Amino acid sequence: MTDAPLVQTRQTTSEYGILSGPRALRLDRVPASPDLATLVERHWLVSWDLPPGRRDPVTLLPHPCVNLVHDRGMVAVAGVGSERFTYLQEGAGRVFGVKFRPGGFHPFLRGPVSALTDQTVPLRWPGAAQLAAELTSAPDLPALVEVAERYLRANWPEEDLEVERVGKIVHALLYDRTITRVDEICARFDLAPRTLQRLFQRYVGVTPKWVLRRYRLHEAAARLAEGTTGTWAEVAVDLGYFDQPHFIRDFTRAVGMTPAAYAEACTRHEAPLST
Repeated sequence: MTDAPLVQTRQTTSEYGILSGPRALRLDRVPASPDLATLVERHWLVSWDLPPGRRDPVTLLPHPCVNLVHDRGMVAVAGVGSERFTYLQEGAGRVFGVKFRPGGFHPFLRGPVSALTDQTVPLRWPGAAQLAAELTSAPDLPALVEVAERYLRANWPEEDLEVERVGKIVHALLYDRTITRVDEICARFDLAPRTLQRLFQRYVGVTPKWVLRRYRLHEAAARLAEGTTGTWAEVAVDLGYFDQPHFIRDFTRAVGMTPAAYAEACTRHEAPLST
């Protein structure tokens, strides 16, 4: 059985990432076209229209993905963010992005993706200025996607077979709840620990342990927002933690509040959104 088609069609990033935001915020997503889906996960558009004088923060817990982001007339490459970050919205506006699969940006970069971690840099590919101008004038999401995909096809890189292997590993980290440690990934994919670490440093930009933990914390935030049942110890075990204190520590560090405080915030309609 081969799972290459699975990697191309199913999600390789979690469905959650926005921890809190104004009710006026709108998020739209569309999958990448099939011919781009080996490297590109989806396109997204965040838009808002706030009353004069109002400023609202949006807090995000990033995925292990590189994004091309069009914001305020500029196109930038946003590397994996290792910590949560906050974007301040005011007035009316929008941000459009192309989310690459974990490892999917490496063939475009032709260098270690870890060089982009926690960095946002201007896009310097040929025709970047024209791309920014066309995205600025695009009236809606279908038009934005058409412009972005036309540009991606014009700059499409040579095939890199390692991207498929990285995709399979990340897919397992996201979906297989029996995986709780990195050495289990090494055994499953017959990789030495140092080989796996180098692969993720070059293709993903963060460690496999970071990816595993981040996906579990995305799920934890979603479950808390939905009103999870059971004790904290049971939630911790479900997410692969050995004990409750480790889960609470990781959640608090990543999200900025304890699980109990976050659950309480969600009852005030500050639930996470898919991203």
